Amino acid sequence: MAGPVILANLSIPLLGAVDTAVIGHLDQAYNLAAVAIGSTIIYSIYWAFGFLRMGVSGLAAQAYGSKDAPEVRAIFLRGALVGVIVGLVLWIAQSQILQFALTLFEGSAATESLATLYFEIRVWSAPAVLLNYCLIGWFIGMQNTRVVLYLQVLMNGLNIILDLFFVLELGWGVTGVAIATLISEITAAIVGLIIYRREINRYDPGGKARHILDFRRIKRTLAINIDIFIRTVSLLFAFAFFTSQASDFGDTTIAAHLVLIQFQLFLAFGLDGFAHAAEALVGNSIGANNRLALRHAVTASSKWAVGVAVAYTVVYLIAGNFIVELLTSIPEVQTVAKEFLFWLIISPIISIWSFMLDGIFIGATKSREMRNGMVISLAIFIAAVLIFKPIMGYEGIWLAFTFFMIARAITLGLYYRRIEASVRSS
Repeated sequence: MAGPVILANLSIPLLGAVDTAVIGHLDQAYNLAAVAIGSTIIYSIYWAFGFLRMGVSGLAAQAYGSKDAPEVRAIFLRGALVGVIVGLVLWIAQSQILQFALTLFEGSAATESLATLYFEIRVWSAPAVLLNYCLIGWFIGMQNTRVVLYLQVLMNGLNIILDLFFVLELGWGVTGVAIATLISEITAAIVGLIIYRREINRYDPGGKARHILDFRRIKRTLAINIDIFIRTVSLLFAFAFFTSQASDFGDTTIAAHLVLIQFQLFLAFGLDGFAHAAEALVGNSIGANNRLALRHAVTASSKWAVGVAVAYTVVYLIAGNFIVELLTSIPEVQTVAKEFLFWLIISPIISIWSFMLDGIFIGATKSREMRNGMVISLAIFIAAVLIFKPIMGYEGIWLAFTFFMIARAITLGLYYRRIEASVRSS
């Protein structure tokens, strides 16, 4: 189950790396800084609604485990309806969102102008992106991770091809990167809906969704989604705050920051494969009310994830400088990125615990605990930045980020017993 999701997830930072590479080899650092700011804004907005994927995944896994076919259908349709409505609202409010978001960054005039252009193109894919979240969550919950691989490879593979064509062949620069992503996200949503219809009819031939507007079920779904929304917004604020603090050190440092973030994204999206597998297996175990299966799911997925995290550390240690040089040819950006590469080398063995616990808690739909743990971790992160940044400069920001990942793991770990206690059968 984890294998296809790992491959699918790795295509996401691969796309980010290609974006970084095609822009990073242009002459001026402000192009790369603009993509850093513009992509941070748009992904922060989209990822704020990541509850659509996580909520659908956990609920679908539990419905699948309890063999409730009508609810399996209804869970996706509820999520898709919310996703499309939210996407339309983002279209309407895009100017106000952008104006507020730019106040969080301190880029040059050229950087902010290009970041604005990037955002204004990307926002038109909002309904498609949020619909994709629901599709991916549903397929993970149904333990059909191969489809997740197909959709992600289609979207990101097409995006990479269009990136190279629009930027390198047509010379569209930042505009080309944004348009390539827009086209790819819409294409993936259309193909995903076609596959969903085929798969649901294969799972439940002639069946119908029921209770789509059932108040009790909607209330539970809303409660889970609101908690995950608060949790996700807190996480995204942490990353946006992270980038905004880096922007205080100038265009060269923020460009290097974007390069370093690619290492963290490769790590996160790769290890999340085991977290997604844990989501489906934990949810299925809880739906079947089987404590032994729950323990097996947690143990097996965690062991594999730790092993892969160690492999990441070894690769970053050996090839880190080479990867930096692949991502940018600007000498001053390379110098800054290599200077702080140490924090990415130790990140895998520190970050893995929070990734896995996220997957376990999503599968268990323990959203309140996820919300509380993230809010506490965010407070610790902000405090650490305020303490270490004046003393250590840019390196102090990375130290604070490391504390943030440790706090995420500890706060969720303290709540884990509640998950096993919720399953009566052993």
